[in-house]
Amino acid sequence: MRKLYFTAGSPFARAVRIVLFEKGQSFERIVSPSLEERASATPTLQVPTLIDDDIHLWDSAVILDYLMATYPNLPQSPEQRPFATDYVRSEHQLHDKLVHATVQTFGVSTTTISQCHWTGMMHADNAHLTRCAIRNQHLLDWFEKELIDEDNGFVAGVDSVQDVLLVCICQFIERRPLNLVWDSPKRPKMRALTDRLSKRPSFNAEPALWWEPGMDLTDPDQLAWASRATIADGIDFPAWKASRA
Repeated sequence: MRKLYFTAGSPFARAVRIVLFEKGQSFERIVSPSLEERASATPTLQVPTLIDDDIHLWDSAVILDYLMATYPNLPQSPEQRPFATDYVRSEHQLHDKLVHATVQTFGVSTTTISQCHWTGMMHADNAHLTRCAIRNQHLLDWFEKELIDEDNGFVAGVDSVQDVLLVCICQFIERRPLNLVWDSPKRPKMRALTDRLSKRPSFNAEPALWWEPGMDLTDPDQLAWASRATIADGIDFPAWKASRA
């Protein structure tokens, strides 16, 4: 039985779920696993963690590499841009791995700011978090240079795993009140990539979710609300639910 342990808001877990969709692979969702559940799945207590029969994997990069190498893509309509068949291209291994590692750095920097935000520590008030925010802008400018053009992502003619993870992190930022911005007129390729991938069925099936402390997203009403809520809504789930009572 295939199982995925993850926290609902994680952009890394969302990228894994999107690739599972692209591969047509069903899985049991274990959302916001307890400490005991994590310990039973991985020595690092880290999520996302994938269990695929006898294979136990953690770290999203390792999971994505495994999924890309193990399962074929679903058939796609001619109108849809093909999904990549490789995690890294054989003739560009170092480059593709470096791009993925750099996107992961962007994700870790962003999620670190997010986690600290919920404890009341804002990035403007902490030297390490300020460096994370500054690093993000340098990374975003680098991504803009690395993307081929407004019609392609990091790899010509296909939507790559690196494209998917980058967009997941950008949409994570859009769903968090972090005072972070990824979009800019000087980054038209980033905007074009995000707009294009947002139209993929996999992105619609696995949307970026709003999250706040206390939400485990096991309540169907809560999950439906989190799929629509944004920073601009200005209302938490209990208040939204009470308004509909």
